[in-house]
Amino acid sequence: MSEAINQGHVTYTINEIGIATIEFGHPMSNSLPGKILQKLADTITELGSNQEAKVLVLRSAGEKAFCAGASFDELISIQDLETGKKFFSGFANVINACRKCPKLIIGRVQGKAVGGGVGMASAVDYCFATTNADVKLSELAVGIGPFVVGPAVERKMGTAAMSQLAINATEWQTAEWAANKGLYADVFETAEEMDQAIEKLATTLSTSNPEAMSMLKSIFWQGTENWDTLLAERAGMSGKLVLSDFTVNAINKFKTK
Repeated sequence: MSEAINQGHVTYTINEIGIATIEFGHPMSNSLPGKILQKLADTITELGSNQEAKVLVLRSAGEKAFCAGASFDELISIQDLETGKKFFSGFANVINACRKCPKLIIGRVQGKAVGGGVGMASAVDYCFATTNADVKLSELAVGIGPFVVGPAVERKMGTAAMSQLAINATEWQTAEWAANKGLYADVFETAEEMDQAIEKLATTLSTSNPEAMSMLKSIFWQGTENWDTLLAERAGMSGKLVLSDFTVNAINKFKTK
């Protein structure tokens, strides 16, 4: 197994007023191997029941890419359907952890988001970005599709925008485009300006009624109660496709670019 699969981190801190900041990172443009996805889902779930945490902020490490999506090293190592389904279930688990968390989650997108990164930006409750935070659903370009993240992206941006991203899989869309489609609540020129806005909103939410915020979140996510089953089924679709000769060749070709 490639060493890159075992790299990366997920950490969190809770400050004195209850703002819990979760950070994930990986040296390969914050891509997401299965171990990182599982730790991220577990951390979101854990903080959802931690009384010290009033509001969550989800961010990635560094100043460049927010998230490059699935780990190509891990994708290319998948040899059977069960392993494939398990890997793609990692993205499903993160989305469902965000969905079920009773605390509001603020997203911080400082750079480009690809595939699963777009899914995570869609799964938070309120998302800030910089002008560098272009988006792309590149899955079709490597022989699969954005099946697992699709429901979250569609819920946030609508079917038209999601299908545009899914079909035009090799082209970036700008952060401004994503904001106009509802993915980002606001876009800033610099990370410093974005962080000031995040701190202001998170501080306000930390003093808001926890029960009211939890009820609001339940209302926001109405109609997604079947996602445990739906996203598992979608993970199976991707897990099957990743075994095909077409996809293996496409991923290898993509890696050599």
